Amino acid sequence: MMEPLSSEPTLSHQSLRDRLRSLCSFSSLRACVPMLTWLPRYNLTWLRMDLLAGLTVGLTVVPQGLAYAEIAGLPVQYGLYSAFMGCFVYCVFGTSKDITLGPTAIMSLLCSFYIERDPVYAVILTLLCGIIQTSMALLRLGFLLNFISYPVIKGFTCAAAVTIGFGQVKNILGLKGIPQQFMLQVYYTFHRIPEARAGDVILGLSCLFFLFMMTMMKRSLGSDEENPSLLVRASRGIVWSLATTRNALVVIVATCVAYSAEVMGYHIFTLTGKTAKGLPPFSPPQFSEITTNGTSVSFTEIVLDLGGGLAVIPLMGVLESIAIAKAFGSQNNYHINANQEFFAIGLTNILGSFFSAYPVTGSFGRTAVNSQTGVCTPAGGIFTGVVVLLSLAFLMPVFFFIPKASLAAVIICAVSPMIDCTVLLQIWRVCKLDVMPFLVTFLLCFWEVQYGIVAGVICSGLMLLYCLATPQLKISDHGVIVMELNSGLHFPAIQHLRSVLDKYALQVYTPRCVVLDCNHVSCIDYTVVTELKDVLKQFKLHNVSLVFTGLKPSVLEVFLAAKIPGFRQRDTVAAGLQTLTNNPHND
Repeated sequence: MMEPLSSEPTLSHQSLRDRLRSLCSFSSLRACVPMLTWLPRYNLTWLRMDLLAGLTVGLTVVPQGLAYAEIAGLPVQYGLYSAFMGCFVYCVFGTSKDITLGPTAIMSLLCSFYIERDPVYAVILTLLCGIIQTSMALLRLGFLLNFISYPVIKGFTCAAAVTIGFGQVKNILGLKGIPQQFMLQVYYTFHRIPEARAGDVILGLSCLFFLFMMTMMKRSLGSDEENPSLLVRASRGIVWSLATTRNALVVIVATCVAYSAEVMGYHIFTLTGKTAKGLPPFSPPQFSEITTNGTSVSFTEIVLDLGGGLAVIPLMGVLESIAIAKAFGSQNNYHINANQEFFAIGLTNILGSFFSAYPVTGSFGRTAVNSQTGVCTPAGGIFTGVVVLLSLAFLMPVFFFIPKASLAAVIICAVSPMIDCTVLLQIWRVCKLDVMPFLVTFLLCFWEVQYGIVAGVICSGLMLLYCLATPQLKISDHGVIVMELNSGLHFPAIQHLRSVLDKYALQVYTPRCVVLDCNHVSCIDYTVVTELKDVLKQFKLHNVSLVFTGLKPSVLEVFLAAKIPGFRQRDTVAAGLQTLTNNPHND
């Protein structure tokens, strides 16, 4: 009699040991540190491509970081302080080969609403954002981002590509003082075309022409014969090398041209300009500060001042980054781990706060540059981080001469493939309702990108809830009405089911019996059971029967436990029909 009791702890301990062994396995370690999945296969080809991509993105992120810091209302060096930590952290913990973390226009604009041009507020906001995002990862809340549907991603991708691409037109034209809001940006860009600088226009268009030509030449390389001669192979190799390094070549050549013009006294290009140099000090964030008038501001007061930013900025940072990662994962045929992305972004912000960074997220423009340059692994971020650190320490005088028109050309060419003009037609052909979240996301992103994404997700969520609340019912007449539920039965759907039962069985001249086929119902809840009790009561009052068939054991157990009066069930529809034929009344 005691033997079963003595063996149960053994089984429990064995199960516990197996679980601990699985948690400590190498596969679990690889899931936590995705770098271990690609590092053993790393080779010289990948190194070359990652080096080129990393350097190209590095040459892009430096001037962008300086500009974005101004948008956030911070000294320009804070843009670079925020640009390098994500490169190293994401290389180890990220799951997308393309995405680059760092300062972005959207995140900078959001931060400007809350930090009040105060670096102390910015750094504390970074730390708290990181803690919130890391907590979301540890609580495994990444599944929430599965509700970002493909139409929302494509709507965001297309709108962001248009926004970012057109946002660079002002740099091609050499215009300054153009508003950030898209509609105002369009108006003032066209309105001020007569003020365009000839040098910037010529240089920018030349860079665009070169980049598009190199892109087209690279695409045409596969059209040669199967067994080309040595000369053909050599020429293809040269073209491939030029096309692959096209972004870096454009920036380097344009910088040389601008430097030569400046030396000769011709100030015809809009340059990145002078920047402060020096690496940021490693120190914990200040949790209080003394204002210029001598007032002490405590940590609690800073948190209260940040207010809604502690909700908006962490969520928008993760949402924007995941949307970008999903978009490029779809384009380049790989999957991302949402929880791991949460963790990588959160850890980047936590560590970044010790280097005076402000909150970062995935950059669409730089990710597009990274992907188009041919990055193979997240290791490309290491070279980008090194460029930023070298820039802070030594290279600021060199980056002074980078023309903004050349960087604008690189970004425009990088995001142009993301504008998919056929996607709307494809969505329409597959599911016409999916056009709605696409258009909502696409159009609202021109107002504010974060509002567009949120509105698209809400629209998709409402459509999903509508599908749950109105499950499809297959109705047939065999002398007795047979209703087949084609999906699960949850509390939002019970009213729809009840209205259909009333329409076809109860609210007719002669009430009819019904067989309800529940083969696809895997679980039910208390609301469903309560409503079905009332439905069975109505069937009994009309002197007809409702028979349930195909109930799974778990569902049948709930019905039996509820002790519903008049409940009848059979294994199959045929058995249910036979039961009602022999005894149509619910006795």
